[in-house]
Amino acid sequence: MAATAPRPVAPNGAEKQAIVTACEAFIRDALKPRFLPQIVPTEWNYVVDIHGAWAAGRYRFIQRFRSGMEHNRGEEFDAPFARIDRVGPNRFDIYWMRHTGKWWRLHTGVTLVKALRILETDGILHPV
Repeated sequence: MAATAPRPVAPNGAEKQAIVTACEAFIRDALKPRFLPQIVPTEWNYVVDIHGAWAAGRYRFIQRFRSGMEHNRGEEFDAPFARIDRVGPNRFDIYWMRHTGKWWRLHTGVTLVKALRILETDGILHPV
C-alpha cells in the first residue's frame, strides 16, 4: 500500500520520550551489533552509522553512508530504510523505504514492542 498517510497523531512529551528511548536502545542493542559491527571502508559508498530521528509523529531508522569514490571521497549522506508512525496510543504503522524513494506501509496498528520485533525479524526492513 503506497504511503500517502496523513500526519500521525502527536503523542504527549512523556510518550514521545519513551518511544525515542526505546528506538535508540533498539538501534544500539540490536541493529548496530548485527548490521554494523565494524566500519569497513570501500571504494564505493559504505555505512558508517545507523541512527534514528523523530519528526512529526514518526521515527525514522537511518543509515549514514560515506563515499569512498575518488571524486567525492569522505562526503556523507543519510538514507532512511524504515520508519514507524504513531497512529494512536501504543499503536504504530511500519513503513519500508522502497528503492524508488517512496515509503510503503507493511504493517498496521501494532504495539511499539511488536513494531521493534518486526523490524528485527522482517528482512525487508533491515538496513542494507
